[in-house]
Amino acid sequence: MNTAVLALEDGTVFEGSSFGAPVERTGEVVFNTSLTGYQEIFTDPSYAGQIVVLTNPQIGNYGANDADNEAAKPYIEGLAVREFSPLSSNWRADETAQEFLASNGVPIITGIDTRTLVRHLRSRGVMRGVLSSIGGTTIGRTMDSLVARAKNSPSMAGLDLATRVSTTQRYEWSKAVDLCSPSDLAGKPAEPRFHVVAYDFGMKRNILRRLVQVGCRLTVVPAGTSAEDVLSLKPDGVFLSNGPGDPEPLEYPAAQVAKLVGHVPVFGICLGHQILGLALGGKTYKLKFGHRGGNHPVLNKITGRVEITAHNHGFAVDPDSLNMNELEITHTNLNDDTLEGFRHRSHPVFCVQYHPEAAPGPHDSLYLFDDFVKLMEAAR
Repeated sequence: MNTAVLALEDGTVFEGSSFGAPVERTGEVVFNTSLTGYQEIFTDPSYAGQIVVLTNPQIGNYGANDADNEAAKPYIEGLAVREFSPLSSNWRADETAQEFLASNGVPIITGIDTRTLVRHLRSRGVMRGVLSSIGGTTIGRTMDSLVARAKNSPSMAGLDLATRVSTTQRYEWSKAVDLCSPSDLAGKPAEPRFHVVAYDFGMKRNILRRLVQVGCRLTVVPAGTSAEDVLSLKPDGVFLSNGPGDPEPLEYPAAQVAKLVGHVPVFGICLGHQILGLALGGKTYKLKFGHRGGNHPVLNKITGRVEITAHNHGFAVDPDSLNMNELEITHTNLNDDTLEGFRHRSHPVFCVQYHPEAAPGPHDSLYLFDDFVKLMEAAR
């Protein structure tokens, strides 16, 4: 088995075994604490530009299948795990996770102490890295050269990745949640009563499925679509999707969203939440090591209930930058008190930082899709 090396920009190096594609990739090294759903993590476009460390010690044991994809391909730059299974044992598997990642050019490093790596990232913050699975030093690259390449790789701060991963063409979506999926609790989809235009900033498919489940007919549009073009489609509501990278460079999308406020109900998730914050005059900032996993406690300040939620983001909206005469904070993170959701006091506009659609993760927050439907009903 070939050797693989993960080198961080601060000079820390991990050496392990290579699976996946025999290639070398750079990216921001981040960690996710989810216990299940590795394929959904692999294919989440929000991970574009990132090497993902999974804290669950064994990955790959139930293989991969087309139904669990959140996009047409994996978007992670590389994968770091404690133990990677080259075999799969699950009736739903179409192929092994090794075959799935290798065929899509994703390198894997396994056999490293992921606990040490995660503790390092928590104390120092996420950082740039290089994952080389083509022989490490035997290919003529010293460890120092890998560290130097990590230092010279692009930073996520200031990087617009959303427009790179967005769809280039408008399309319709009508598929509901797959009832064969063991993660589904939704039941039979409602009849389509509302037309929703969904901005694709790096859209997860399960968001689209959940919207169809509650009775929406969907038109998905590219990240650079103008507000005028959106309104010409006569939507009952507009959805702002999740996505990768820094929200601050997305000035044009934020300006278009600002034009939509007051004309049509708007619902945003993750990057969509951040873009909505920017559209309403707020600012965003980079978190030390981000929120990525399926067990983050969030307080719903309207109901007083605590929701266990799925997260995947490295930036947050600064609540002090928002105009509280216009906006109301609805959700906060109980781990670090970061802003997790807000709504407009005068217009049918709301958003959350976390992922109510799960995939992977808990279903505590599925009610938000119903809340969006209620806003559209009221707006009619």
